[in-house]
Amino acid sequence: MQTMKDFGRQAGAGASPRYAEVWGDTVDTRHLGWSVLIGAAVSFGAFELALRFLQPLVAQAAMGRAYAMLVGLGGCLVAGAICARLFKPKRVVVEQEASDEGMRAELIDRLVVEAGPQGSIRLLPAYVVAEMKEAGLYDLFAGAEARNATNEVALEHAGSRGVA
Repeated sequence: MQTMKDFGRQAGAGASPRYAEVWGDTVDTRHLGWSVLIGAAVSFGAFELALRFLQPLVAQAAMGRAYAMLVGLGGCLVAGAICARLFKPKRVVVEQEASDEGMRAELIDRLVVEAGPQGSIRLLPAYVVAEMKEAGLYDLFAGAEARNATNEVALEHAGSRGVA
């Protein structure tokens, strides 16, 4: 579990919630603590109530306990719904159109260099090429590959002349 401080919107207002990474998600540690307590109380409470009511109704005590465990699992689901209602997500998703063509070109150039020749658009299946053209990405990647090939030729030529 990794812990981190929030320097976002709420931190400027004087609040400093602590976040932790749990199973690949970022959570507020106070809400996580309350969720654990609520989950334990609701699920164990459901189990105990079911055990008290079902034990006298079934012929075997083991069957009553098994049914009570199922009710306790249902209590876990109820506790999850309660916590989801009480503790809203903290994420703020902002979608913005990439209007900076220079940044987009730089990122695509970086992808082309990292992929190398095995990631060439010439090796892509026809349906992928069609999708890339439909999304307006094919020409961007083709241009980046052409620039990369030109740069490699220039570097090889400079290297053969002894220029570093």
